[in-house]
Amino acid sequence: MSYSNYPELKQAFQALHGWQQRYRELMLLGKSLPVLANELKVDEAKVSGCESNVWLYIDFTPQEDKLVVVADSDTRIVKGLLALILMMYNGKTPQQAAALDAEQEFEDLGLMRHLSPSRGNGIRAIVSAINQFAKSHC
Repeated sequence: MSYSNYPELKQAFQALHGWQQRYRELMLLGKSLPVLANELKVDEAKVSGCESNVWLYIDFTPQEDKLVVVADSDTRIVKGLLALILMMYNGKTPQQAAALDAEQEFEDLGLMRHLSPSRGNGIRAIVSAINQFAKSHC
């Protein structure tokens, strides 16, 4: 399934029954995430606190007042989780991004309770990096 926006994705995820269906959908989402060029997979872009390798780039276009977030990982499940995060944050103003409670969104999607503690911490580290960037541009 492809989604045109986060509310559509959220509605579809909430309609799924059970972790297996959600896990499968995460895998499919991960496949849709563009691969980051190897030249961009540098230590400076790595998110500390993630068990898997995660590379994160965040930019802000002042003319449009929007965040642009690009990320990649070396594991499929994390790529799916990143696809969710990117749908949550991309195109938001810094104020909207700073106000977003991503952890609650993951709870609403029925995902946090199924993630290992280290994956949950990794998600928090990614979201924290995005939120810090957004707050610095408010």
